[in-house]
Order: sequence, then C-alpha cells, then structure tokens
Amino acid sequence: MRALVISGGGSKGAFAGGVAQFLIQEAKHDYDLFVGTSTGSLLISHLALNKLDKIKNIYSNVNQDSIFSNCPFIIKKKYGVEIIAINHWNVIKNFIKGKKTFGESENLRKLIRRSITIEEFNELKKGKMDVVVTVSNLSLNQVEYKSINDCTYDEFCDWIWISSNYTPFMSLVKKNGCEYADGGLGTLVPIEEALNRGATEVDVVVLHTEVNHLNRMSSKNPFDLITTIFGFMLDRIENQNIRIGKLVANRKGAIINFYYTPTVLTTNSLIFNKERMTLWWKRGYLYAKNKNEQTSPIEPDRQE
Repeated sequence: MRALVISGGGSKGAFAGGVAQFLIQEAKHDYDLFVGTSTGSLLISHLALNKLDKIKNIYSNVNQDSIFSNCPFIIKKKYGVEIIAINHWNVIKNFIKGKKTFGESENLRKLIRRSITIEEFNELKKGKMDVVVTVSNLSLNQVEYKSINDCTYDEFCDWIWISSNYTPFMSLVKKNGCEYADGGLGTLVPIEEALNRGATEVDVVVLHTEVNHLNRMSSKNPFDLITTIFGFMLDRIENQNIRIGKLVANRKGAIINFYYTPTVLTTNSLIFNKERMTLWWKRGYLYAKNKNEQTSPIEPDRQE
C-alpha cells in the first residue's frame, strides 16, 4: 500500500504540487492513500483525482485576496526582502466584530468550495483511494484526522479549510462544539498516520530544507516576532514528526522516501505571490525529476 504525505507550508505548497506532479505523471506512482496537513490538505483531493492542471492553475493564480477576507498584515519590501507589518485598521475591525484572531480567511473557504465540486467529491468517495486531512482540536488538546469516507461534502470542505487556517492570523473555527485550527499546530508531517492506516511505502514531501540553512533576522514588529516564534515551534514539531515517522517505519518494516526543498523558498509562507509560486511549482517538478534520475530507475533515496 503506497501513500503520499504532504506537510504544511503555506505558499510553499506550490513546490509540493510540482513534486507530486512528477511522482504521479512521470514516475507513475499509484497511491492508495493521501494524507495532508494545511497546504498539503489543499492539494491532496486534486492529486487523488489526478486533476493536476486544475490544482496547478489554482496555485499559480492565488494571492492574498484569494485567502483573506480580512488580511491582518501589510507586505512591505525592505532592501529587496519582503516583511510584514500590522494592518492596524483590519485587526481592530476584527476585534470589534468579536473575533478571536487578527485576520479572517473566509475567502479561502469559498475558494475550496469552488475548486472541489460535489461531483468530484462523490467520485473520490466511490474510489479505492482514501484522502485524509489533519486538524488540531484546541478544545480537546488533540490532533484529529478526517477521512473523506467519513464526511459529507460540506464537512470535508470545512475540514480542508480548518486544516489550512494558520491561527491566529487566519480564522479560528467552532465545529461540533470544539475550536479547531491548522493541523500543523499538532502534526506538520503526518507520516505516522499514513503508516498507522496501513501504508508500506510512503512518499513524503517536506516543505523545509533537510538541514537548517536559515539564520533569522531580528524581528521588526510584533507580527514579525509572532511568525518567528511560530516558525521555531513548527520546526520543532516537524523534526519530531519525522523522527517518530522513521521509528514507526522501522518497527513496521515500511519504506519512507523523503523529498525536502533543496533551498529556503521563503521566510514567510503567509505571503502568496503568484509569480513566485508558479516558479516553485516548476522547481518542485524538476527537483523530483532530478532526484529520481540520480537513483536507479524511479527509485528515490530511502529511509528504512
């Protein structure tokens, strides 16, 4: 049983899309299970449907307005580097409305519903593949995995949206009496879940470099500090997920094939730049192609 796992990573999901395109179209990997967190959750339904051109078009055209109904920050350029500053008016508006977060991502919710039709949902549900998204239940202090087989259309679209909500910058969602947020707050790279669901070989796209190449600059403002803190925490979660995934794979005799980003793509994955994301998709495809060509035939480096 083969699985594709895609980690969280915001706008860097475009790179994962390129890797997945090569693995599905060129390497001809036939997946039985797709598991995603955050931006990975946005990708996997289309990948399971083999609608690569459709999801590529979405990732090549998305921007801040596609995601945020109320964007809590302003993007500025300083010395050629993009930094974020607080959009005070938008944040105040959100608090006046009684919201608990700095910004809102209702536009992303609408985008998900436009991009996944009821017909596509039913096609996936009837198929042999399982599609699973990761969410964080803040009320019960636990990570939950939502399979398409256990959901209605409305529920599944909502779980994808919830999995991608990078709280506190995006919406906090109340569902089934609990508060939910981005799946990456608990499990950024859900390798263990794929193995627990019976996968014997797992292709894992990790939207981070294998070795840390980043020495973060000093924070410029409170938002910059919060994103730096969250980045630090998510890096630790990612390392733990990969370590546990390798241990479980060894115990079960499963194979894991890792695809890391070869370079640092961005220091802020909440900035959605169409041109840059289009380039990342191409780079992901070429990276996967080059990685497979360097090993014998269509067989990437493995961790057993």
